[in-house]
Amino acid sequence: MRITEISTPALAYLGDCVIELCVRHHLVETGLSTSAHLNEAALGYVRASAQAEAMKRILPLLSEEEEAYFRRGRNLGHSSVPKHATVSDYRTATGMEVLFGFLHVTRREERIRELFALAYPSAEEAQK
Repeated sequence: MRITEISTPALAYLGDCVIELCVRHHLVETGLSTSAHLNEAALGYVRASAQAEAMKRILPLLSEEEEAYFRRGRNLGHSSVPKHATVSDYRTATGMEVLFGFLHVTRREERIRELFALAYPSAEEAQK
């Protein structure tokens, strides 16, 4: 399947999974071992507000193509927003998910790891 054949909501759906996998991989590497601790720590990465902050860090580093996919996701119409998120944060988080979905579909796994480390610098520091 070509990237142009995948809808924006489908890219966001896939990107959500890609980000979640990056977070889970990182947290397991840090030595957390119980599901309660892992799930609690994961929230600090996957909340809309955390993803919006992460996007602020990596947005200036994106290529034109990557930024276009981010904007495509950010501009996606939402019929509802979670009660613990602002509209702005939720839209930005969706843009991040579309970006990571795009990178996964186009097999840019190294770029995914690079952007994740830059988006969450504490994750990179914890791995050292």
